[in-house]
Amino acid sequence: MPTSPDELKSPGLSPVVAAYIEATNSSDLEQLLATFADDALVNDQLRDYRGKEAIKEWAASDIIGQRLTMDLTSVIEHYGSFIVTADVDGTFDKRGLPDPLVLAFYFTLCGDRIVQLIILRNRLDI
Repeated sequence: MPTSPDELKSPGLSPVVAAYIEATNSSDLEQLLATFADDALVNDQLRDYRGKEAIKEWAASDIIGQRLTMDLTSVIEHYGSFIVTADVDGTFDKRGLPDPLVLAFYFTLCGDRIVQLIILRNRLDI
């Protein structure tokens, strides 16, 4: 079950990261885009998306288009950055993927915007 908006009010979670998660879970593309700086970088599945237009195309396809949801399992603040681990679900092709699919989201912030987001599947089964 996706993390609820009330659960995102944790004192250890940055408001902009909480807004990103809430926008993801509610499939709100405009709210999701509002969390990023204009020149932000997203790296998802080892592919770079630079700037708002590229991030919009990525998010529309891979986040909103696949009805992605995040159920937080841990949040770590590390020197002003946030590492969020979540069980991820959605309508994407799950063949060959573990259940649950656990992804790590590495957020780098500047002020109240995300300037970099790296999304990785940290494998524990190697």
